[in-house]
Amino acid sequence: MKKRIAFIGAILCLLPFGKPLSIKTGVVSLSPGLMLYVTKKINAETDQFYFDRAYDKGEKGDHYGAISDFTKVIEINSNDEIAYYNRGWNKSKLKDYYGAISDYNKALEINPDYEDAYYNRGWTKEKLNDFYGAISDYNKALEINSNNKSAYKNRGVAKGKIKDYYGAISDYNKALEINPKDEELYYNRGNAKNEIKDYYGAISDYNKTLEINPIYKSAYKNRSIAKEMIGDIEGACLDAKKSVSLGDKASDNKRWIKKNC
Repeated sequence: MKKRIAFIGAILCLLPFGKPLSIKTGVVSLSPGLMLYVTKKINAETDQFYFDRAYDKGEKGDHYGAISDFTKVIEINSNDEIAYYNRGWNKSKLKDYYGAISDYNKALEINPDYEDAYYNRGWTKEKLNDFYGAISDYNKALEINSNNKSAYKNRGVAKGKIKDYYGAISDYNKALEINPKDEELYYNRGNAKNEIKDYYGAISDYNKTLEINPIYKSAYKNRSIAKEMIGDIEGACLDAKKSVSLGDKASDNKRWIKKNC
């Protein structure tokens, strides 16, 4: 019998977009988009004008417009690491990953302790399948902030991509210590445990995923596969059927149900 293929989702988190303050220094609050440290020295009124306008455009999805205005900021102040960082983020939204990395590089030349720039550069490298480079950047982000849950999470994904499943599990464990309510962490850890044939451990993690999100169809499918591997065909059938009822269109899963259930 042909083995079903587990759905292994690489759950990556790009840092959220922070709103610039109306004052010139401070730390911004978070909103959907790109996280931003704002300790910004304004060299000219137009610098602030272009920066604020660029931010607004980026938040509204006008990434080309945002890039243009952040470029204006950089022309006025070539040492504005936040403008490089934000321009890089907007480039990543347009899938210009090499351009984004170039901007994160520049931000880090100016500020070598820029945690978010290491994190987003790691995320971008992961999108380019440079998993070792991504791990290196997440390491740097975690040296600066050992409580960066998303860096542990994404480093775990990158380690999984290079088949370092034990390392991935270790990173998911750390992330779950910081946030024990993240369904994706349990799901990813379950996938890594499946890869090392710890099927009971995988089932336990998929159970936690489904406690938090009862309609996570991939968790049902992958739990079904783990149950099959321990000989629980009845339980595997129930989970496989549930995944299909939630929209799983995988033909291998449907064939398996037809043959075994």
